[in-house]
Amino acid sequence: MTMNNLISTEFSTQEVDQIKQSISTIEKIISSKVINLTSEERQLYGKLGDKTENWVKKVGEYMEQKPELVPFYLDKKEFDKDVKAREDIIPILRRITSVYESLDDTSKLLSTDIYNAAIAYYRNIKLISQQNVAGTTNIYKDLSSQFPGRSSTVLEENKESDANNDQ
Repeated sequence: MTMNNLISTEFSTQEVDQIKQSISTIEKIISSKVINLTSEERQLYGKLGDKTENWVKKVGEYMEQKPELVPFYLDKKEFDKDVKAREDIIPILRRITSVYESLDDTSKLLSTDIYNAAIAYYRNIKLISQQNVAGTTNIYKDLSSQFPGRSSTVLEENKESDANNDQ
């Protein structure tokens, strides 16, 4: 019975190196311009949704039209700088998010393929260990440590069988 392979892909060493170099370039460019928030800090700050973003644009337009109404404690230049920086990073963030989702989805399928193959091998080792195939008991014992809560009847049976064979 053949296993269903959910995905079959590979990257050349050159491709992996190019991806790593590109990420390093991005990290270098943004390193002095971005902030990392703690999970607690992330709870304090929000994002602009579509409605709020449109409202903020209107506010900016009114500040441009009537600069005399901007309060003295509000730095209009800093406001404009923040708006521009956000406008610059949002499309980039969307692209990076799309790339991240594709890589994450691919990783999930690869992980499933890998785990299913490993389980198939483990089950085969368990089966042939029960049949006393030479060299399988230690492999089964080692691999079964992944599932510590389960009894190891195969090992018990093999120990008894080995003891009977020694007599």
